[in-house]
Amino acid sequence: MAVPDHLRSNMRKTHRVVLRPPFERIALVLQGGGALGSYQAGVYQALAEANLHPDWVAGISIGAINAALVAGNPPDKRVERLREFWETVSAAPSAVFTHIRSVEIKQEWIHTWLNQLRALGNLFWGAPGFFKPRYPPPVPLVPEDVVSLSYYDVAPLKATLERLVDFDLINTGITRFSVGTVNVKTGNFIYFDNSTHDICPEHVMASGSLPPGFPATEIQGEYYWDGGLVSNTPLQWVLAGQPRKDTLAFQIDLWNARGRVPRTLVESEMRQKEIRFSSRTRAATDDFKKTQLLRRATHHLLQRLPDELRQSPEANLLASEADEKVYNIINLIYHSRSYEGASSDYEFSRGTMEEHWESGYNDAVRTLRHPEVLQRPENHDGVFTFDLARDGRE
Repeated sequence: MAVPDHLRSNMRKTHRVVLRPPFERIALVLQGGGALGSYQAGVYQALAEANLHPDWVAGISIGAINAALVAGNPPDKRVERLREFWETVSAAPSAVFTHIRSVEIKQEWIHTWLNQLRALGNLFWGAPGFFKPRYPPPVPLVPEDVVSLSYYDVAPLKATLERLVDFDLINTGITRFSVGTVNVKTGNFIYFDNSTHDICPEHVMASGSLPPGFPATEIQGEYYWDGGLVSNTPLQWVLAGQPRKDTLAFQIDLWNARGRVPRTLVESEMRQKEIRFSSRTRAATDDFKKTQLLRRATHHLLQRLPDELRQSPEANLLASEADEKVYNIINLIYHSRSYEGASSDYEFSRGTMEEHWESGYNDAVRTLRHPEVLQRPENHDGVFTFDLARDGRE
């Protein structure tokens, strides 16, 4: 499915990368965020146009669905499948909506209320190909079967995944695939990874089973909820992956940890969502930089030890953690518009979906214009981080 003409006119054209960057692994790391996930699809379109096809795709919640659409299709079909999914789950614009959009630019309050009305529509009627209201809805304090204990039925999502994702292709392991979930009984964070599991639609759905909207997903007698309940990004899982490799990681966040002090109750609710689901990505990255600095220092120190000390148990223990691998962590973070409000993660209208897609595409294009993004880091810790909003110069 082609990008609509009205959207393409606002999308910056990316340059093409002819040669693969000097990294052993390209990773795509996708955070959760519901309807905001079309931002990730726009980012992926720009990466695909630049021939930056990932060797490892990891996701949580909506990021798990986008990850499955990428890993479960050949490179030349991935953008098409992403667009088919996002056009399926977003309502087509009407003539009235098209007319109102021309007013929204000048009247932000109209845009705010229109978004709220569209989000209310999703609350009442669901999103096609994704979720539908459960009738009758569950009654508080009345026991229900665990797989129907939710306000929405996600059977449409399973059918959509089976139609758009080739799970046999995922399970070949050509592209490594990981999704994060939480075991309902133990509270433990669990990754389903095609290096250790045979992936099926239920593994993807489990990663997005956010209660009480969506039911727990049963897999081999265990029940799982949305991984975002514990951590909304799989970045640490990828950085800790074995064997360690020189890695170019594109971390696509849908919630911005940094923001202004809210002025209204709506802004307050939105800000607390951003803080709660941003998963402290920058803090995790800073901790990893310190760890990698110690690993590299240990590696170089071990090289200078005499053979007798190098063969000692203590040296062998240090050697198991030492390496001199390098990492580029490229952050692309969606910055919500003031009119979106706290319903941004469940407002699935077509127009808003296109806005998110366009933002992701343009952010990725601007990011790839910085040559250092694709170059091996030369600093002591061997870790380079880039955030367009903080480090960009356009």
